[in-house]
Amino acid sequence: MSARHQLWDDGPDNPALADGEVHVWRACLRQQESALHELWLSLSADERERAGRFHFRKDREHFVAARGALRNLLGRYTGVAPPLIRFSYNGYGKPALDGDADDLLRFNASHSNGLALYAVARGREVGIDLEFVREDFAGLEIAERFFSPREVSALCALPEGERGAAFFDCWVRKEAYVKARGEGLSHPLRMFTVSLTPGEPAALLYTEVDLREAARWSLVGLSSCEGYRAALAVEGEVLSLSCWRWLDVGERA
Repeated sequence: MSARHQLWDDGPDNPALADGEVHVWRACLRQQESALHELWLSLSADERERAGRFHFRKDREHFVAARGALRNLLGRYTGVAPPLIRFSYNGYGKPALDGDADDLLRFNASHSNGLALYAVARGREVGIDLEFVREDFAGLEIAERFFSPREVSALCALPEGERGAAFFDCWVRKEAYVKARGEGLSHPLRMFTVSLTPGEPAALLYTEVDLREAARWSLVGLSSCEGYRAALAVEGEVLSLSCWRWLDVGERA
């Protein structure tokens, strides 16, 4: 499924997930004071405490917006009021719905430089990663540390002008995969290979742990916003992908 065909329309208030369908939502974390206040009210006590630990106001506000938007979205799917949504976490910190909410609903989130993406599916794991492109970060030294030898070779074979975008495509695809597995960076990034050549579809090509693993997952490149790279990892086949723009309470009124 190509990133070129993704349209970011305003999302519905009551989204429904069909089998094989995945929803991706995009949210701007730069919110007005009134919207931030509404989102703050939806947070749990521990989330408010976490927000208070940020030294800079911008980081604090982005955290409130990101968590508040997540609660708002999950509330639309489950019918549970956002302040009443409870989370549980696995041993690596990946969140899941807890309590009486829909236990088949799976989700993942990522944010970078004022933008957030959320992936939602039913009955199968999802992972999503978003990165703001920084050319000073996209170096071979970083690639040789975290990428597989096959990925490093593919990156070095590209013209220098194409390496920055390819580096970040590789990075977000690898991050999305390990987030979908629920292991984060505890899963060595050098032990599996993803596609990165410009124009080549996003794909998990090979894993050292289990040769059958690559067939279990789908990777999709996302056209999130100019200056960013993003990818989605889904357990199984993606039969349908809907990409929507999250609107805060004030925008939807």
